[in-house]
Amino acid sequence: MKKLEVHDLYRECSLDLFNFNTTDELQDFKETIGQERAIRSLDFGLSLDSTGFNIFILGEHGTGKMTTVRSFLYQKALGEPVPSDWCYVYNFADPDSPLAVELEPGYAVIFQKDMDETIKILRTEIPKVFESKEYEKQRNKIIDESQKRQRQLFEALEQEAQEKGFSLRKTVSGLILVPIKKNNEPLTEEEYESLDERTRKKLDEIGKSLQEKLNDIVRVAREGEKTLKEQLIKLEKEAALSSVGHLIEDLKNKYQKYEKIIAYLDAVKEDILSHLDDFKIQEEQSPQLPFMKVPKSEPIFTRYTVNVLVNNKECKGAPCVFESNPTYYNLFGRIEHKIQYGIAITDFSMIKAGSLHKANGGYLVVNALDLLRNLFSYDALKRAVRNKELKIEDVWEQYRLISTTTLKPEAIPLNVKVILIGNPYLYYLLYNLDEDYRELFKVKADFENRMDRTDENIQKYALYIATICREEKLLPFDKTGISKVIEISSRIAENQNKLSVKFSEIADILREANYWAIKSDSKLVTREHVQKAMDEKVYRTNKIEERIRELILDGTLIVNTEGKKIGQINGLAVLDLGDYSFGKPSRISARIYAGKAGVVNIERETKMSGKIHEKAILIITHFLGSRFAVKKPITLSASITFEQLYDMVEGDSASCAELCALLSSLSGVPLKQNIAITGSMDQNGEVQPVGGINEKIEGFFDLCKIKGLDGSHGVIIPSRNVKNLMLKQEVLDAVMAGKFSIYSIDSIDGAIEIMTDMPAGEMREDGTYPEGTVNYLAAKRLAEIDESMQKKKDKDKENNKEEKKSD
Repeated sequence: MKKLEVHDLYRECSLDLFNFNTTDELQDFKETIGQERAIRSLDFGLSLDSTGFNIFILGEHGTGKMTTVRSFLYQKALGEPVPSDWCYVYNFADPDSPLAVELEPGYAVIFQKDMDETIKILRTEIPKVFESKEYEKQRNKIIDESQKRQRQLFEALEQEAQEKGFSLRKTVSGLILVPIKKNNEPLTEEEYESLDERTRKKLDEIGKSLQEKLNDIVRVAREGEKTLKEQLIKLEKEAALSSVGHLIEDLKNKYQKYEKIIAYLDAVKEDILSHLDDFKIQEEQSPQLPFMKVPKSEPIFTRYTVNVLVNNKECKGAPCVFESNPTYYNLFGRIEHKIQYGIAITDFSMIKAGSLHKANGGYLVVNALDLLRNLFSYDALKRAVRNKELKIEDVWEQYRLISTTTLKPEAIPLNVKVILIGNPYLYYLLYNLDEDYRELFKVKADFENRMDRTDENIQKYALYIATICREEKLLPFDKTGISKVIEISSRIAENQNKLSVKFSEIADILREANYWAIKSDSKLVTREHVQKAMDEKVYRTNKIEERIRELILDGTLIVNTEGKKIGQINGLAVLDLGDYSFGKPSRISARIYAGKAGVVNIERETKMSGKIHEKAILIITHFLGSRFAVKKPITLSASITFEQLYDMVEGDSASCAELCALLSSLSGVPLKQNIAITGSMDQNGEVQPVGGINEKIEGFFDLCKIKGLDGSHGVIIPSRNVKNLMLKQEVLDAVMAGKFSIYSIDSIDGAIEIMTDMPAGEMREDGTYPEGTVNYLAAKRLAEIDESMQKKKDKDKENNKEEKKSD
């Protein structure tokens, strides 16, 4: 047991550590402070190219994870090669599967421009070729020769038919042979029937022979027309080739080291020559109805364009992509559609890149929680990293009732280092439940939430403060302001020997202190401004704390801070609202009576107790057994509860208070109500440290201050919590003035002695305790309960015997 001095309650930051007056005298500091373990893990993970060594960065919010990764990645990426460009081109063999083409950085846009210029030139040059006199002359010559051959064939047949009494006539159904008279008039059906049978038979035979010749000539004529069309097409291709050939050859020479582009250009040339009509001047169609305007149909040249997916022309080193909204389409790209005449249409030019395309050959940083929240994203990312290929797919296709035709772009090889950022809970959840995760994210970069409070780290803190002031144009901090920030950092870290590395929280304190310095017309931020910022922040968030304190003061919540009571003690709890936590005194009471129920936890009976609290009650029960049932078993019934508790109770920090209340009720010795206690204990009575120690002390202090401090008030804490003390100035002043006391204990006996002003008493060899001690009175009361229980038992036996005799 020890009564703590002021220097035990707060560790000041000495101004002698600083060899400057204000932060304006300090240089910028760009390094990461206090994260040596995480930095080494990051360096290892980013430098190792083996499969599966992607990184998960875990740590509490505000520890600088994203800032550190961004700075670290940019430095590393600058020294790495710029990855290739990627583009999609039309697949003439399979239009539904666009081809992916890889080019050197910056060449995709050049290739796109070259193709656009080539098509633009061809749209001008090819029509000129077909309008030239030379082309018309060759075309007319081919047509004339073909027509001449056809005329010769038909003239020969017509002459032969004339000689044999037939004539070749044109009808709606085509050419027919009809017998004629001597005056060249066709023979009518009546005249034909009037002929004798021999003559008719002869006419039929001649007609049949001539018809066969006519059929042969028609067949030859059709073949001639086919040949004519082929000759004209060949002529068109030969004429167009004079314009197309050299342009395509120039492109092939320029991109000769890209085999895929060479094959593509050959396919482009063949397609252009097969679709020359698209390059000819289109004639306007006249509307079928005079009042209808027919839209001018333009030929589509989209298939000759180049869709640049990734352009790394401006990239310096490997790309670093930070995806803030990792939806499936944002990660893997999408195939867009446009509505035309009520129908959604698409083509390869509407393929858009995702973050993985842009990060290919570099690094992709994603928030793990955002990734898991988005449907399909996490599984698809694992699949892409595992298979090392990137596909652009319609993810909803499998869920549609009707299958639709869509594009299937060629997959792109994927080489990317994925960095997930999240909290420890997510990391261990994924690690234990997802086997794929363990194979793909083998590097763990664990960010600390605090670091040692050494002189070196304090100097780095000062440099960090100077950097923030300069970057955000804040007023400079003087030495007192910096020392106060250091002390607040230890308070946040809940340890006198540690500093918080939650720099987002520290930066907010700097900004708020700057505001109050400006408001007070100061040119420097001092200790008073930092303290003002903290006080104002508490005032903005402590409404509930004040309401609870009001309920205690008006007697709605009963908490006594003076006098003594048997079986009642003031315990201390912490209420954490998220943005603010504070200490709340809680009245704990215990009652002992004869019986065999043991220690009954009322919260457990009403299902308002957590498992840790239930464990603490069992520890207390076994401690009582080890202290008072060494020679013989004890018999008692006891109840213990948190009075006026209307919510769940969890934790073991009240176990010392609960044991004191039980021993008080058992021994009949009253407990001081002006002293509160917090602390956990084990089965041997050793007191263990608890959390929220500063808030608990300050919560009870504020209540006592309002009711009036008289020097008797105080708090008992575990001695192992002394290093966690960073109390506010009001408490320090009260302790220095002797109006408030803080005691540290190692054993529960120390708490008993402080609360009762009576020694606890050590066990003798015979298992008894010295008179005038709390344990002696407790053992005496237990013996009385046991004796009364034994008398009741004997009486019950006698009554049973008498009943049997009477029967």
